[in-house]
Amino acid sequence: MKVVALVSGGKDSCYAMMRCIDYHHEIVALANLLPEDDSVDEMDSYMYQTVGHQIVISYSECMGLPLFRRRIHGSARHKDLCYKEILGDEVEDMYVLLNEVKQKIPSVTAVCSGAIASDYQRLRVESVCSRLNLVSLAYLWKQDQTLLLDEMVKKGIVAIIIKVAAMGLNPTKHLGKTIADMQPSLLHLKELYGINVCGEGGEYESLTLDCPLFKNARIILENFQVIPHSMDSIAPVGILHPVSFYSERKNVINSMSNSTEIRDTTQEKIVDVYEVLGVHHHPLSIDDLNTHSTIQDPTLEDKILHISTAKGKTFSVGCWISSSSNKDVQEDLEAVLRKIELRLGEDNLGWVNVIYIHLYISDMKAFTLANEVYLRFITEDKCRFGVPSRSTIELPLTQVNLGNAYIEVLVAEDLSKRVLHVQSISCWAPSCIGPYSQATLHKEILFMAGQLGLDPPTMLLCSGGAIAELDQALKNCEAVAESFDCSIASSAISLLIYCSTSLTVAERIEVEHRKKSFLHKKISETQSTIFLYVLAPNLPKSAVLEIKPLLYVPNYDDDDDDEALDITNVPTSSYPRIPNYWDSKLFDLNDSCCQKFIISRKICAVAVSVVNDVATEICSITERNAAEDFHCCNSSEHLLIISRFCLYLLHQTLVDVNFCWSELMNLRIYVSTAFCTDIDMLNGAFSDAFAELAETNSNIHKTTESMFTLIPVLGSGRSASMNDLVTCELLALKS
Repeated sequence: MKVVALVSGGKDSCYAMMRCIDYHHEIVALANLLPEDDSVDEMDSYMYQTVGHQIVISYSECMGLPLFRRRIHGSARHKDLCYKEILGDEVEDMYVLLNEVKQKIPSVTAVCSGAIASDYQRLRVESVCSRLNLVSLAYLWKQDQTLLLDEMVKKGIVAIIIKVAAMGLNPTKHLGKTIADMQPSLLHLKELYGINVCGEGGEYESLTLDCPLFKNARIILENFQVIPHSMDSIAPVGILHPVSFYSERKNVINSMSNSTEIRDTTQEKIVDVYEVLGVHHHPLSIDDLNTHSTIQDPTLEDKILHISTAKGKTFSVGCWISSSSNKDVQEDLEAVLRKIELRLGEDNLGWVNVIYIHLYISDMKAFTLANEVYLRFITEDKCRFGVPSRSTIELPLTQVNLGNAYIEVLVAEDLSKRVLHVQSISCWAPSCIGPYSQATLHKEILFMAGQLGLDPPTMLLCSGGAIAELDQALKNCEAVAESFDCSIASSAISLLIYCSTSLTVAERIEVEHRKKSFLHKKISETQSTIFLYVLAPNLPKSAVLEIKPLLYVPNYDDDDDDEALDITNVPTSSYPRIPNYWDSKLFDLNDSCCQKFIISRKICAVAVSVVNDVATEICSITERNAAEDFHCCNSSEHLLIISRFCLYLLHQTLVDVNFCWSELMNLRIYVSTAFCTDIDMLNGAFSDAFAELAETNSNIHKTTESMFTLIPVLGSGRSASMNDLVTCELLALKS
């Protein structure tokens, strides 16, 4: 990509440019923001480093690139973490600046910045990039600062300290020193006081005088003045004010046709600097931040739409189309999204309440078209506290007459969620360019977006096959988890692995073994992570697998946390039990069919797997004349038997740990299309089984909407063989 680099003069913005070149991007222009008044060294800005701005003008000559500069007219008016376009905010100066660059150099498609740890700054750069249809590149994001500083020094960045504001740093002693000279002291101060060695906490600022990108000249600082701001005895603050400087030409080596090298020291100076004036005429006012779009009542003609709703305060809503002959993914998806939007509106809820979205489509080739529809409904304006996380897979929907699009959303009545949405391309984890986030934390549960085996800095699938993709996907999951101070190895409630049909059975088994070896050494003996596999026709980017983790992130501020973490000492429940339709032999099937993850008085997660042998056995118990092979017995009677059995195990688990169905977040039922292609019949069987359960349990409220979603898959199960006929995945949460 052709890139405009945001430069402040600091070491980070220069090293970020070097990393861009490492990943084969081309820097074609520089952009800088400076104070309105040249005599001002430092502004009261939340966004921009301006100390040393006098020298940045030389960067055009040093690099031989055009430099676009704009004076900062605005101030930090909108100080919330997630930025919204506001009249008079300093971020709008960046918008005007980059918009001018884009107009003058239409080939520019990306913006490079030196963000390392500041969400505040990163989100504002991403906001401007999104509005200008530019890609944000932040290759230093979330990188280890000790390693970064070492790389900068070793790769030849000559930068001096121009501001200090931290314990152990002194204006009279340290201003003007290079980062190479200061590296030992900064590492020592990190050990003593925990400072950020790259200055990300405001401990210091730097100014680059030379680096490998400066092909034409280096900057010589002849004279400077130390200006103290605060001579506090603990953490004095001071800045370096450049008094005089000049650019010193470097010897340029040109290769002639006869391969003779000529050193040219007489080139003219290249100074190509543009002052950007202009005004952005379409900002929002503060009042606009509180406006919400109204739901229009759509006409959903010729669509038989079905809704399922779980019953907890955090609950799932699923919507699918029955018997659609339409082949248009966009049309079906729009109908489903509108139906969900209306259903949420009935409870005075909206997309802002949505935590997670499962997007199922009939053909992954139509993903781009489907995403266009998705973007019209789920926007940052509608989700002012953060866009929901998402996973996307292809399913055999049309094979079972469910239309071309199927949506399941997880909804919270309250808005106490924390969303991680990084749109910049970086070395940290795959970016989420668009309205879906890497992860959403709600009520101590982290809902992570499906992760592919993408190499973060290139956003390309790793080469090397299934194992390489698995390793990278797990690494990506871990990077996201670490942002919430947890780990997929020690915090996983469940790990769902979607596998593409392009994987052979042998490769799937190899994936399972590799996953076990990756997690084995880190999982504690008391942990009972649920592992599930789903076989899908296709995945995004034609990946061979996608991992969707669900993590427990305890809130250690809770007074009863120690007791809540006890997953073994669970009191006997007073909730009524389901009548046992079968004899005592069924109790022996519990352990072989169930996986459980329980946090007492907080979380109940259960997965029930029903393979052919189990189905045959329960039919043999209930019907002495049942066939030996259940695959031959998928009549309505047998589907009811299998439905009763699944609900029996789920209900008994809930009862045993003092949970009830009113605390259900979601119940997802994966059914193999090899077992049953009549989804209406299976839906009726589970509905009848729930109705029977409700007759004997007053805590189950009868409703016209299902409490479960049926997901047609090519295969599912607790192992990579994926030989389940039916797999049930339940999650319940205490209020």
